[in-house]
Amino acid sequence: MKIAEIGNVIEFKEGLQGVVEKVNENSVIVDLTYMENYRDLELEQKTVVNHKNYKIIHESVPTGK
Repeated sequence: MKIAEIGNVIEFKEGLQGVVEKVNENSVIVDLTYMENYRDLELEQKTVVNHKNYKIIHESVPTGK
């Protein structure tokens, strides 16, 4: 299982997508405002997703620091 990193876009719960803002030991905190239909879904802005319950859709680009 590959663990997401900050800036990755993940998909979970049958199609919801978000941007990883923080990586914890067992989960990630995700910003759901990434989705175009975010307002229509009436969801909270952020949520917590266990590492077992998502797949990485798009990996963040390294900044080269």
